Amino acid sequence: MKNSLWLIICTDLRESLRSRWFLLYSFVFCSLIALFFAAGVTDSRVQGFSGLGRLLLLFIESCIVILPIFILISTVRTIVAQRDSNVLEYLLSFPVSLKSYYFGRFAGRFVAVTIPILGAMVLALLWGAAKGVDTPWFLFFYYTLLLLSLIVNFLGLSFLISSCVKTQEIALGIAFFVWLLLLAFIDILLIGMLSSDIGEPNIIFSIALVNPLQVFRLGAISLFDPELTVIGPAAYFILDSFGKTFFSLYAVVYPAVLGLIFALLGFVVFKRKDLV
Repeated sequence: MKNSLWLIICTDLRESLRSRWFLLYSFVFCSLIALFFAAGVTDSRVQGFSGLGRLLLLFIESCIVILPIFILISTVRTIVAQRDSNVLEYLLSFPVSLKSYYFGRFAGRFVAVTIPILGAMVLALLWGAAKGVDTPWFLFFYYTLLLLSLIVNFLGLSFLISSCVKTQEIALGIAFFVWLLLLAFIDILLIGMLSSDIGEPNIIFSIALVNPLQVFRLGAISLFDPELTVIGPAAYFILDSFGKTFFSLYAVVYPAVLGLIFALLGFVVFKRKDLV
């Protein structure tokens, strides 16, 4: 099983590295870092944050919109596309278990998605070192963990969708709808509910903390603004319920655990469905 798992990981990784989406994906994130440096972001100061800390925060905020849709579009067709083209039937004719195939594809796609992100973060470090900018190591590692957690979350969601649907078009439609829904629940819908007095505020805040994108965003802001003053009254609910340290941990652990649950649910559906 280990050999077949490793074989599937390598096959998926080679397939991903040769694809156009990977080149575009890498170009976008490396360009973001280069653009921030060119704009002089490291020379600005906001609430005591400057240098690489300021740049990493802007990079994280940009990833809230860009990273999920890239992962969903590039991954949501992973299983359903191979089922439609009969490649899945061909692969399973070899001594490859369903578990090795599914989690091999998941691991391979995780590596492919992670490489450009880590590359952009390392590029920021190298550029900062060349400019003589101090490196905020804690911020760097914490934001890297946040990004990896978000990647696991949307990979798990993508594999769940890909296991459930019958056609690639439906998979893409669901993926785009989920992305829009999660973005809407970051601020727009929740602010509307609060201003219209729909529901208890604490319930609305709890709904916000179920959204992995919102948790990711607040986790990034928490180091930039420990009191979370930018989100208004919701800060009191979050800090009273979690505390600063525990919420920082929650922001890293929750999206990753949720993504793994999605992936496991997708595997259960994958095993029980007609594979060809």
